[in-house]
Amino acid sequence: MKSRLWPIAASLLLLVLVYPHTTSALFQNEEETRELAITDWLILGPFPNPLPALLEEYKIAQLIENLVKFQQVDRDKLKPVAGDALQWHDGTLSRWREIQTGEKGVSLIGDNIHPTVAYFGTYLEVNRWTKARVTIQSPQAFNLCVDGRICVTKTEVDKNDQNRRSANGKKVSTDLRLDTGKHILIVKSVYDPSSNMEWTLKGSVSLDEKYMSPPPNFTLTSDQHMTLSHLLDAPTITGISLSPDGDLAAVSVRKSLPPSDESETWIEMFNVPDNKLIQTYRGGTSLSRMNWAPTGKRFSYTTQGKQGGTLWIVDLESGATIPLLKNIKDLRSHKWSPDGNSIVYSVSEKGKEDRPGVKRFKNLDDRKPWTRNKSYLYKINLQDGVRQRLTAGEFSTSLNSISPNGKKLLYTRSIVDETQRPFSKTELYYLDLRTLENQLLWEGRWFSQAQWSPDGSKILILGGPSAFDDVGHYLTGEVIPNEFDTQAYMFDPETKDVEPISKEFDPSIQNAHWSQTENAIYFLTTDHSYRRLYRYDIEKKKYLFIPCDVDIVEQFDLSKDKQMAAFTGSSVSIPRKAYILNMKNRKTHLLHDSVAREFSDVTFGNVERWTFKNQKGQLIDGRVYYPPDFDPKKKYPCIVNYYGGTTPITREFGGRYPKNLWAAQGYIVYVLQPSGAIGYGQDFSALHVNDWGSIVADEIIDGVSKFLSAHPFVDPKKLGCIGASYGGFITMIIQTRTNMFAAAVSHAGISSISSYWGEGYYGYEYSAYATANSYPWNRKDIYINQSALFNVDKITTPLLLLHGSEDTNVPPGESTQLFTALKILGREVEYIQILDQDHHILTYNKRKIWTRTIVAWFDRWLKNQPEWWYNLYPDN
Repeated sequence: MKSRLWPIAASLLLLVLVYPHTTSALFQNEEETRELAITDWLILGPFPNPLPALLEEYKIAQLIENLVKFQQVDRDKLKPVAGDALQWHDGTLSRWREIQTGEKGVSLIGDNIHPTVAYFGTYLEVNRWTKARVTIQSPQAFNLCVDGRICVTKTEVDKNDQNRRSANGKKVSTDLRLDTGKHILIVKSVYDPSSNMEWTLKGSVSLDEKYMSPPPNFTLTSDQHMTLSHLLDAPTITGISLSPDGDLAAVSVRKSLPPSDESETWIEMFNVPDNKLIQTYRGGTSLSRMNWAPTGKRFSYTTQGKQGGTLWIVDLESGATIPLLKNIKDLRSHKWSPDGNSIVYSVSEKGKEDRPGVKRFKNLDDRKPWTRNKSYLYKINLQDGVRQRLTAGEFSTSLNSISPNGKKLLYTRSIVDETQRPFSKTELYYLDLRTLENQLLWEGRWFSQAQWSPDGSKILILGGPSAFDDVGHYLTGEVIPNEFDTQAYMFDPETKDVEPISKEFDPSIQNAHWSQTENAIYFLTTDHSYRRLYRYDIEKKKYLFIPCDVDIVEQFDLSKDKQMAAFTGSSVSIPRKAYILNMKNRKTHLLHDSVAREFSDVTFGNVERWTFKNQKGQLIDGRVYYPPDFDPKKKYPCIVNYYGGTTPITREFGGRYPKNLWAAQGYIVYVLQPSGAIGYGQDFSALHVNDWGSIVADEIIDGVSKFLSAHPFVDPKKLGCIGASYGGFITMIIQTRTNMFAAAVSHAGISSISSYWGEGYYGYEYSAYATANSYPWNRKDIYINQSALFNVDKITTPLLLLHGSEDTNVPPGESTQLFTALKILGREVEYIQILDQDHHILTYNKRKIWTRTIVAWFDRWLKNQPEWWYNLYPDN
């Protein structure tokens, strides 16, 4: 049963993390404090403010108080940079300028008649988590804003009965808890011309001696290392779509709206030839699924509201935006017909329940609460809005592709089949859109997706190596292929002949785009730790790597009429951006950088490839992230990150496990790709099957040992490790085999393979891939010997267990039972559940707490800095 105290505690913790404090007890019973004076400021202004109309109805004190609290400039625009200008409401242009303080601090001269406003800015850089007290002293009214949030306000002007205008003024303090990094302090000061006090301001920061190593410092430059705010608050490109003629590109952008958990999405339309933004569409907080019409300058997108989903059509030539479908409950995806006269869309319908209070599970899939909901296909004509239902039946139908002539569509049904793995099968049909007659084209397993060729004569099918029996792989003997290693097949719908076209191609295929302007298919692939684009020449049957100037090609869209493409991509130290690719000359140019402003002053450390050979002589790939101010003469703590499952940890920027952020916190970060990952060839990926950590754990231990020998600046006594999901399982099992790590983190880890297999919604499905034909009754060597729970007495490493309380993939019990065992054994263990979160921690404020929890745990054990941890989770 959930504790009723948890939501309250979580809410209080959120306030602790987000808002500065004004409690005066911060430094009681602690070490001697040090005070650091702010000796340099950047100043903007002063700006006289004419008295407002009807002033006689207000007292001057009320006017000053109102002016202090009134937000005259958006705080995100108040970034102190020497020389940057701001134009005031009266047209006055002022630039940030440097000024040094005297004994009294900064001294300004205000207008004799009108209240006058000035902004004071500085940067406080802390090299560890720090508790500090900021004190501002001024006779005039002011507020102090730290990192965009007001934390203290002084609304009254001091009075001086002896008319001593030189008095320094009243001190006002606020207590802060600061993450590692650079923090912006901005003071808005308002001068009252009716007062007899001077306009002075001085500031200082006091902190305990223990936070002085390494010491914080003030600076007037904005140059900084990456912070959590950079990771979560910057506007992020989420997709891109290219018009058929290649002249327009629509870029979708998402931005969090802190301090709430809400976010906003919008579409920015760019003219491709000159990269100019021509229009922005802001239709609400859930704008998505943008698709171009195959003809004309039209596109569609959907929005979600309380009454349901709405499908919008935008005609750029007429300027009209109309709702084609309104308030459709559970509206899903949609796709234009090739002639642009109709749209096929899907709608989900809620399934029937059993008697109230009980549920009879009809099959394995029925354990999932949403399985009885079914999705069906519909068509709507644009001219008159007439709708037609296309599919029905016992099973959901999923649209794959519409034939080039618009007369047929390919759809699939997934049917539970418990007779053999993966315990489901796929039926691929084509549907005649005139008669609604069905024809079953193929029935099989390990299916991913299908699409028509441009001439409608062939079907490209993506699926596992065994999708068509054994024709998709080259493995011999009893070696079982890794079905996550997706292959491409050319299928003839008339003869049912199939041709594997990728089994000798080592990269694993993620997506395919069949060109309509050349006899080629473009594949997005997982290629080692990269996500790369390849061109497959259909006639020559050869693959060609297409450089795109990024490590990870993400969203990709091909122009229908031109040899042009648009894509989003990122690299290890480059945030996601939008690009245009000329398919003729293979040249890429930047279309849009949504985070240029936010990352303009961020410095990253180097990232280098580092490999080693395992005991079999195989090369194990990896890379190393260095702190931005790396000094090889120093000793550094190190975080080792791995997954160890079917996919490599690719080189995209940011993510839920942000290596750049950890490096910015002063850690060396070593990422390695153990045996079994896709993208290195089928023989390598097949090592994942029926291993469950036997090979991987030993490779990690061996690799880390070799890494330490090759990197003497890494402190071998300050090693930490972290993995999530299957990587969390690896974290657990590694601790039963070594004590080389000083701290470990497992998010959503699996402690007992058998309970995950039987209880998790996806456990038996994943095991169909990872534990092929192996079950708890016939492979106890896997299900027991490779489970950390049955070897828990060997764990001595301090272990942090993290889990979403509503995880439907790996049940929270996997962490709970290991926590129980370690507690009984008296071992160092912490267990943090993130309430109301699933397998991934996505809610904004909970993700902030979760991310900070990970770094605070490593700081506690790898830096001997436990204060952050105990601030988050005090023992009492």
